[in-house]
Amino acid sequence: MTYCVGMMLDCGMVFMSDTRTNAGLDNISTFRKMQIWEKPGDRVITMMTAGNLATTQAVVSLLDERSKAPEDREPSILAVPSMFQAARLVADTLREVIANHAQSGQRADSAFNATIILGGQIAGSEPRMFLIYPEGNFIETGSDTPFFQIGEMKYGRPILVRAYDSAMSFEEAMKLLLVSFDSTLKANLTVGAPFDYHLYERDTLTTGHTGRIELDNPYFEIVSKGWGEALKTALDSLPAFRL
Repeated sequence: MTYCVGMMLDCGMVFMSDTRTNAGLDNISTFRKMQIWEKPGDRVITMMTAGNLATTQAVVSLLDERSKAPEDREPSILAVPSMFQAARLVADTLREVIANHAQSGQRADSAFNATIILGGQIAGSEPRMFLIYPEGNFIETGSDTPFFQIGEMKYGRPILVRAYDSAMSFEEAMKLLLVSFDSTLKANLTVGAPFDYHLYERDTLTTGHTGRIELDNPYFEIVSKGWGEALKTALDSLPAFRL
């Protein structure tokens, strides 16, 4: 399984993804689920994937290969004029990969599905973020939906809904996301560290701060322990139910 979050902020965008994939409790592997394409001064585009690993890796590989091909031969994520067109290109590529499974005799049902978060900025336009579905359709963030989650989202969603603020700093957003990821991995063994992240600052048009947080990261340990203790303290402070 997977857990990925893309969040829009006034100062830019924050992306975080786990790295665990599994085909049963005794077959667990680590794969990077975040991909960044950059043309400094022109665009930065980040993609995170959830779903069938073969499908998502094929989508990434096709987009990457076509970004290096002559522009008059293949549509390229590094050449499309807008983030909307980038979302259409990714959606079409996802549909193409799933259709190829069907043509090769495999069933293109939920077993080969994938969901994608795509966000970035292209020179001359605002940062934009999209959620792309296996069918190839997609939606965009807005004031009512300022962040997207894919994968195992239910355990980490409550804290995002309660604490998200578009005016928060990157540091505050990272703390919020780590609480969300900690809640998820404690409730579901199919989500696990390390966590990859990308902090993109609005209008810089260059890759922002990126990194990977391991389970033994000192700050993550503080957040995990502190959040658990804070929840217990909050629960104890509430009035007791009276029979």
